[in-house]
Amino acid sequence: MRPALVREANNRRRELVAGLRRDGALTERPWIEAFRAVPRHAFLPRFFARSAGAWTAVEFGDDAWLPDIYADRVLVTQLDDDPGAWERARREGGTHGMPTCSSSMPAIMAIMLEELRVAGGMRVLEIGTGTGYNAALLCRRLGDQLVSTVDIDATLVDGARACLDAVGYHPYVAARDGSLGAEGTAPFDRVLCTCSVTSIPPAWLEQTRPGGMVVTTLHRPIGAGLVRIVAGEGATGSGRVLARDGRFMPLRAHRRADPAGLLAALPPTSGGGRPSALPVREVIDPARGFEFFAGIALPGVTPAFDAEDPDVTYLVHPDGSWSRHDGDRASQLVEQGGPRRLWDLAEDAHRHWEALGRPRREEFGISVDGQRQEFWLRSPDGPRWPLSGPGT
Repeated sequence: MRPALVREANNRRRELVAGLRRDGALTERPWIEAFRAVPRHAFLPRFFARSAGAWTAVEFGDDAWLPDIYADRVLVTQLDDDPGAWERARREGGTHGMPTCSSSMPAIMAIMLEELRVAGGMRVLEIGTGTGYNAALLCRRLGDQLVSTVDIDATLVDGARACLDAVGYHPYVAARDGSLGAEGTAPFDRVLCTCSVTSIPPAWLEQTRPGGMVVTTLHRPIGAGLVRIVAGEGATGSGRVLARDGRFMPLRAHRRADPAGLLAALPPTSGGGRPSALPVREVIDPARGFEFFAGIALPGVTPAFDAEDPDVTYLVHPDGSWSRHDGDRASQLVEQGGPRRLWDLAEDAHRHWEALGRPRREEFGISVDGQRQEFWLRSPDGPRWPLSGPGT
């Protein structure tokens, strides 16, 4: 890089760190120093940017390259698991596809790294290498020899390893199914998953020392977010849902059906329906207190949106159940169909939530015993609900 571009990158990195500190995402001195030291641009020689409904290709030297990299935003690096999509977008001026890999928002990365509660000498496994940037932050904080990172995509692993090598970090990097952990370098004091899961893979707890921690995000279409679990013996553990939120692309084995496909399969609707005093936003907005409990009560239910009418929102489920919401005011019209009445279930859940004292996400915990995984409220002896697994 030219000296002027290096200076610009350094200035933008300092501004990013200042913004993360100002917003409360980055508070601990060792992580502040890591974010100041590790150049995000070294791991993003190219990426996709959204423009006019398509994905355009951005690379080193483009005007938007450095400003986008040092903004606190997700940068998509892969579409449809296709390594050729970027070249196609560059050649044709844009392309379409579903994001399947990204460099996460720096704020979410900072939150997860601080929630990991690492200390010097701890051995850490990262699930989801991606670009390698998060692994570099871990290496800066702990040292290369204590960091392992795995990703199922060999092409991504090769690229990340090259970027890590170029900036002087050499952790253990391997292409493998992240749900299986990394037995060859276990046991770990901490496991950090930077992709989301619908249930906790038992191997992660089996490979974590008793008393160690697993931090990951739950892949739930409603009620997602961060959890931290303290490992017990074998595939057991218990922990909490965290107040600070974070949402990531899912582990490949934990992906769900595209809601657009579920929406396309719905029968024609009348456009009428009954009034409801419960706004749909209360159910699907992570900023609302009810959303996490709504996800517990409506497992596998996914929001979907009308491409032509911004006032219309659907809830859909793979079993064919659906509800259509016209408006998001104090009163809305709701139409339902399929084998279950989803909105009736949502209203019942809201009444139950109010009877429980309107608990927020951080009042819930999680217990894991192999494949038996449950949420509980306020204490392990409180009310319990099953945690859904892949395909639910």
